[in-house]
Order: sequence, then structure tokens, then C-alpha cells
Amino acid sequence: MKKEAVVYFVGAGPGDPELITVKGKGLLEAAEVVVYAGSLIPPATLGYAKQAELYDSAKLTLEEILAILVSAAKAGKTVVRLASGDPSIYGTIGEHAEGLRAQGVEVKIVPGVSSFTAAAAALSKELTIPDVAQTVILSRCEGRTPVPELEKLPLLAAHQTTLVLFLSIQLVKKMQQDLLTDYAPETPCAVVYRASWPDEKVIRCVLSDLVTQVRKAKITKTALVIVGKALAAEGSRSKLYDPTFSHSFRKGKPLE
Repeated sequence: MKKEAVVYFVGAGPGDPELITVKGKGLLEAAEVVVYAGSLIPPATLGYAKQAELYDSAKLTLEEILAILVSAAKAGKTVVRLASGDPSIYGTIGEHAEGLRAQGVEVKIVPGVSSFTAAAAALSKELTIPDVAQTVILSRCEGRTPVPELEKLPLLAAHQTTLVLFLSIQLVKKMQQDLLTDYAPETPCAVVYRASWPDEKVIRCVLSDLVTQVRKAKITKTALVIVGKALAAEGSRSKLYDPTFSHSFRKGKPLE
């Protein structure tokens, strides 16, 4: 029976090779062809793919990537497209999957740890605090690549909840200006450079000082910006562990 032509999109995690999932690691170990995301994937993670042909996608166009993936998959090989973080967040899997399926190749996705959760871990912070922030917005600042009209940064800032900005550190001045339309100047901010990598760097500041601190640290790429009161708030207790709150696993008891 002929082997199904399939490409596995595997989330490599944010950088630390131990943050790849067990399933992702197993696929890398079995892979015969791996196309990976250039400088975003550390050598130690690629080290799991000991028997694979490796292709750095940073040097390739989408058409060239698809040609490698399709050829290998139709030859019956175990093929992995290795993405940084989680493939579903700024991972370009949509255009890859469309091209692969058009040529009769199936796509299977293995999720990974996103850099925004690694950044929260680096800060030792929860991004959703009761009575402070119950929503996390993942977005980016508009630059050469536009964003939809209803997703312009000033409109997102109006919610004043936890905001995580990818791919935007080079636009930090515009970012600050857009956020100050609704966030107060004293709103807590954090910049996490290369979350979970050995050279990880963390900056904590207020929004009014964001540009100064980023430029002082000479951070120009591969960094997330997190903004919101959750970064500095303790908030109130959640209902889940409140002794007076009943749910399907426990009956609440009145306080004496």
C-alpha cells in the first residue's frame, strides 16, 4: 500500500529545545526531510533531526519551499516543516497548506509553545488577572505590511486589556504613539527579547518610557512587547478556588 503524501507542520517552541512537544520531537527524530525557519530555530532543536536533509527556509521563496516539500512527501518520506513557536500564530501555514493540498499533499499540524507564553513565563506573570484583565489580544504594529482597518493599534488600545505585540519592535516609536491614544502613560510594559533563549533579555518599564528603554537596550528584532495593567496587578481571587463558590467538582461552603 502506497504511503500517504503528508507534511507535518511542527511547532518548535520559542527557542529552548526542551520546550518542543514530545510529539514534535518524535517527528523530528523520524524525519527524512526538514525545512526549518532559519535563525529562529536553534541548532540544538535541529539536532533531534539526525537523519534528515535540512533546508533553511530563510533563503527560499514559498514556491521553492513547496517544491521541496511536495517532492519529498510524494516520494514517501517523512517530511517536517519546522516553525518557530506555534505554527498557528504568524506561521504562514495557510499559504503553505493551500499550495500543498493543491498538489495532493496532506497537511498535519503539531502545535508548539508560543513565544508569548514563554515571554509571560520569563516575566513570572499571568496575563489574565481577575477584575483587571480577562482578555489577551495578540497583534502587531502596522508597518510595511498593513493590518485590517478594524485592527489598527489605536482601536485595539481602546480595550485597555493585555496586549501582546509580535513583529513590531522596529516600529516601537509608532507603537508607543498608537498605544498612548488610550493606555495611560504609566501603563506597565515589558519587552522580552528572544524568550527562552540563552541570551534572553527582559525590560520592564512604563509605556511613556518604552522607546527610551528599547533603544537603550539596543533591541531591534526578535522581541515581544506586552502592555497592560496585568503586568503590575495582583487582582482579586478567582472564583475557581474560592471556598464559597460551587461548581461541578466541589460544593461551596459559607464563610464562618
